[in-house]
Amino acid sequence: MNLKGLATGVGSLPFKDPVPALDLIFNYLPQAPFWPQLPKMNAQEGMLAQFSQNLPGLQFNAGAVHFSALNIEQELERFYEKFIAQDLAYFQITSAFAQGLYLFFERLKKEDLSRIEFIKCQVTGPFTFCAGITTADNKSILHDEILFQAMVKGLTMKALWQLDLFRQFGKKIILFFDEPYLTGIGSAYTAIERSKVVEVYSELTAHLKTENCLVGIHCCGNTDWSMLTDIPGIDLINFDAFNFQERFLLYAQNLKVFLERGGVICWGVVPTQEYNSTITAQSLNVKLMAGLELLIKKGLSRKLLLENMMLSPACGLGTLDAQKAEAILSLLHQTSLLVRKNL
Repeated sequence: MNLKGLATGVGSLPFKDPVPALDLIFNYLPQAPFWPQLPKMNAQEGMLAQFSQNLPGLQFNAGAVHFSALNIEQELERFYEKFIAQDLAYFQITSAFAQGLYLFFERLKKEDLSRIEFIKCQVTGPFTFCAGITTADNKSILHDEILFQAMVKGLTMKALWQLDLFRQFGKKIILFFDEPYLTGIGSAYTAIERSKVVEVYSELTAHLKTENCLVGIHCCGNTDWSMLTDIPGIDLINFDAFNFQERFLLYAQNLKVFLERGGVICWGVVPTQEYNSTITAQSLNVKLMAGLELLIKKGLSRKLLLENMMLSPACGLGTLDAQKAEAILSLLHQTSLLVRKNL
């Protein structure tokens, strides 16, 4: 690969209609477009609800995902029957929960595919997903090992279903797991240990790596980045480079090993919540190049850094207004063009 600043998106956009969302994606991110999650359109498009269908014990009603233990043994039995059979249709994300995905699929049929290098998809990561759903006694299912393992497998199947769906376009697929919960690893606020994250994602990615895709993790806060570089099946790490670049660079030696085994760093250099019109592609390019130079001084290969670099917004845009989201994607596009021109 020779990415050199190729731009893609994170996932969510603040539109109530998929069409303008797709127009922006194909206009500003033509080489690595993604299907848009649209949480403002309806509650089914939220990051928990969107991937909850047919997972054991989960029900979507009153605008949220709830857990019920009433028939959990039967549901787990049926779930594992479908999982063992690798029944992808059972784990599909239906159009009622992802209108942007289906319209993206139809749009790809009409697009000039020659300009597309990657198709980018996403799933809410299992730690974030399970942390957001509680049992009747108000405990997170993250801490119920039986349920957690089932959710990991179910979300893996949701990922495999996407890979199967988009395979017909003949493009390399990037599949990101969105994991904002990982910002708490190592703190007093979460009981999940670093080793658990490495164990779970090592197992999860093993199921996906046979599909000739690139698997990434997006975390929009600070975390123990060595945790992610230590997972053999992770190909991309996407971080908030606008706010956390200096902390991320503290892991230079871990990143060196990651890059040397073929890893890609996706720099979320364009701010989301902090965006304002005074921020320019030139200023972001300066910030990005300063980070690269620091890593080079620490012994990382300039060639590897440049050839294995993508750009993105710092986080999803679903909570913003449409005008601001378009400005951010425009700035991302301009920054990518400038970076690629100067490299």
